[in-house]
Amino acid sequence: RKVLRRLLDRNGYDCMTAADADEARKLLRDKPFAIVLTDMNMPGVSGLDLIMQITAEYPDIATVMITGLDDAKLADAALEMGAYGYIIKPFEPNEVLINVANALRRRSLEIENRNHRVRLEQMVKDRTSELWNAIAQLENAEKELRLSREETIQKLSIAAEFRDDETGRHIERMSRYCGLLAGTMDEDSERVEILRLASQMHDVGKIGIPDQILLKPGPLTPDERVVIERHCDIGYRILVGSKSNLLNVASTVALTHHEKFDGSGYPRGLAGEEIPIEGRIAAIADVFDALTSDRVYKRAMPLGKALDVLREGRGTHFDPDLLDLFLSSFDSVVAIKAQYADR
Repeated sequence: RKVLRRLLDRNGYDCMTAADADEARKLLRDKPFAIVLTDMNMPGVSGLDLIMQITAEYPDIATVMITGLDDAKLADAALEMGAYGYIIKPFEPNEVLINVANALRRRSLEIENRNHRVRLEQMVKDRTSELWNAIAQLENAEKELRLSREETIQKLSIAAEFRDDETGRHIERMSRYCGLLAGTMDEDSERVEILRLASQMHDVGKIGIPDQILLKPGPLTPDERVVIERHCDIGYRILVGSKSNLLNVASTVALTHHEKFDGSGYPRGLAGEEIPIEGRIAAIADVFDALTSDRVYKRAMPLGKALDVLREGRGTHFDPDLLDLFLSSFDSVVAIKAQYADR
């Protein structure tokens, strides 16, 4: 121990010695050290035990084993437990100095590498946090945009409905019936949502119908009927040609929601699958809500009677397959009707 201390002191190292592992542990608790040289055989615990403890509790301290045993297995065990070097007694001074220098160099590299890894992990954590914050902000912006878009659609649609005797709740119910029916067809969620929003504009063309016809409380004359049926073409012309897929779907709904499956509807007299699926869905939703809602000129029809009317129109007014899907989801239909009832 004294020989090693003199050797290291002469070569510029600041050294302290300990008689055994307990004293060494006390020194380690009290002062910072860069390297520990330990003999294999000491009073109390062995040098291997001390190396293992130092490696676990003081990972920034390099350790070097010094022993009189030239044993490959012992050397492997020491290195496996974290020793940076293995010196066999008797040793040459240069051998000790080289081992100490190498151990300190390796220690410096490992500390630098560990600190770099910590900085990198923190950077990744910070960047990940920034990314999640950016994603959250984007999602909030998209949510606000969707809400703003839907509110604009509703206000445009209600502007047309205010000229009629229908209500904003009719728009909400009808659009949700459309979304429900589209969802039962296994359409993807984006298409379902687009149809739900687009169907709110099905009657936007009524904004171009004269009040004396639109608000007439009694039956319409044949000429007046021709005029009011123009709302489909008017709505189509208002909405068509947009770069927005939503508005293009809305134009299809506006044009075709009064077409009938047997070809007797208007404005084009389309039949069967000539009628776009959006129009066939909207036809069922619009008629059901009209039948089951109060108007100034009529009372709401009881649900049972309204279902009879829908069934009577199966294959003539309505696409039979879509009507069957609508009727099979009637519990959900009733729930929508209750949730968005007229106030």
